[in-house]
Amino acid sequence: MSTFQYTVAELAERFGLAFQGDAQRIIDGVGTLAGAGPSQLSFLSNSKYGAQLAGTRAGVVVLREENLGDCPTAALVAKDPYVAYAKIAALFERLPASPAGIHVSAVVSPSARVAPTASIGPCCVVEDDAVIEEGAVLGPHCIVGAGCVVGPQSRLVARVTLVTRVTLGKRVLVHPGAVIGSDGFGLAFDRGASDHGGWIKLPQLGGVRIGDDCEIGANTTIDRGALEDTVLEEDVRLDNQIQIAHNVYVGAHTAMAGCAAVAGSARIGRYCMIGGNAGVLGHLELADRVTITAKSLVTHSIREPGEYSSGVPLQENRQWRRNAARFKHLDEFARRVSALEKDSNNE
Repeated sequence: MSTFQYTVAELAERFGLAFQGDAQRIIDGVGTLAGAGPSQLSFLSNSKYGAQLAGTRAGVVVLREENLGDCPTAALVAKDPYVAYAKIAALFERLPASPAGIHVSAVVSPSARVAPTASIGPCCVVEDDAVIEEGAVLGPHCIVGAGCVVGPQSRLVARVTLVTRVTLGKRVLVHPGAVIGSDGFGLAFDRGASDHGGWIKLPQLGGVRIGDDCEIGANTTIDRGALEDTVLEEDVRLDNQIQIAHNVYVGAHTAMAGCAAVAGSARIGRYCMIGGNAGVLGHLELADRVTITAKSLVTHSIREPGEYSSGVPLQENRQWRRNAARFKHLDEFARRVSALEKDSNNE
C-alpha cells in the first residue's frame, strides 16, 4: 500500500488488534461515525454515540468487543477504542517536511550550536550560546534566547519564544505563540519607598526545564523560576492559554485543559488532570492522580488521589439571583439553626 493507505488486515497486525469483516478493504483516512465514508476509519468509545453505529458508512470501526454485534461494517476490536484510534490516526497525519539547515532570513549567533539535521525556519532568531540539537525544528518567527536548549526532534511550530535559561527535552512539541522562560510575577512591596510605598521587582534567577515528550499549547506561558527552576517532568500535556507561574513543579503524565492557571511554587503530582479554567493557588501540593474539574479553585493542598470540584453549577438566572440573595443571610440562618438545636436539647 502507499504511505497513506492501509488494509484492515494491515492495521490489525500493526496495532495488535482482532478484526472481523473485509480484511482487504483499503483505508486512506479517518472520520466520525456519522460522516466517515467507505475508505475511512472511525471509532466508538462513548456510549452516547452508539446510535450512530448502525447507520455508519465507515469502512472500518474501532470498538469494544461488546459492540461487535451492532457493527454493519468491518471492525477492529480494542480494549480502549479511543487510544487505539489515536495511534491509528497518526498514520494519516500529513505534516509538511522541514528541510535541514538554516533559512537565509534567520539570524543565528556565531556562538550558537545548531546540529546539521536541525531545521531553522524563516525569520527565526537564535541567540548567543543557544543549542539546537539533532532533528529539532524551529518554525517561522521563533526566538531561542541566549543559553536555551532545544532538544532532539523537538518542534517549535511558529512564533514560539524561549526567553532565558530554558531547556527542552526530546520530542517536545510547542504550539504557536507560547512563551517559555519569561519573568515570573515576583514583587516585594516597600512601604518606605515613598509616601505610599511602591513595588520592588525580584530578579528571576532560575530557569525552565521541560522533560521529554511534553506538549505545550498555543499562547501558553511558563515563567522561569525565581531561584530554582520551573519544572515539567516527562509527558506533561498543556492545552492552550495556560499560565504556569514561577517555580511550579508538574509531575509526569499530568494534563491541563485550556485556561487553567497554577500559581507560584505550587507542586502538582503525577498523572493529575486539571480541567479547563481551573486554578491552583500558590505553594500548594496536589498528590499523584488528582483530578480537578473545570472552573474549580484549589485553595488547600490535596493529599489523597481522587476527583475534586468547587464552584456553583449553572442555574436559571432568576433562581441564581434568589440563591445569591439567600447566601447573604447564611450566617444568620446558621445562628438560628444552632439556637433551635440548643433549645431542643434543653427540653
